[in-house]
Amino acid sequence: MFRALLLAPPGAGKGTQGQRLADRHGVPHLATGDLLRDHVARGTDLGKQARSHMDAGRLVPDDLVIDMVLRKIGGDGTGEILEGFLLDGFPRTLNQARFAYEWGLQFKRTFHAVIMLEVPEDELVRRLVQRGEEQGRSDDTEDVIRERLAVYEDNTAPLVDFYESRGILVRVDGTGTVDEVTERIEAGLEPMVPA
Repeated sequence: MFRALLLAPPGAGKGTQGQRLADRHGVPHLATGDLLRDHVARGTDLGKQARSHMDAGRLVPDDLVIDMVLRKIGGDGTGEILEGFLLDGFPRTLNQARFAYEWGLQFKRTFHAVIMLEVPEDELVRRLVQRGEEQGRSDDTEDVIRERLAVYEDNTAPLVDFYESRGILVRVDGTGTVDEVTERIEAGLEPMVPA
């Protein structure tokens, strides 16, 4: 069964590619942002705790994010553990990555691959500015976007090293058409994912 993580900067097409991969491999596409918004909308204890951090402009702490993900994939002891899944937006910190790796070993659910979509910064800025204009988001200025990309890069570099040292990082050129990127991802995954 397919188990993978998807890393990509804002504007790289992570949501699109994540859903395509999940559909192709018959596994749920678990986007951390969606899980977080769902808990907040439902007013769960986790959602209330997360909202207090979000409203204060702080990152949601690792333990809350980990708890949300575990509840969804069944690793919290409350249900059956999913055989396969595609995680999108988790892990985001080295602490989360270490936890996910150890969890995978403990429950025999190690990740086959960590897919990293790589897109040149100028292309990401172009995509995000265009998306902002189409969606009427005045806060998506080039300066703000470049700052978001710098923060992403700073946070992701340790994750890249972590997964590369374990031999499961698959770097994929994220430029081109949606279909071209999907095919590159599948080609990169082929030697890593059991048939």
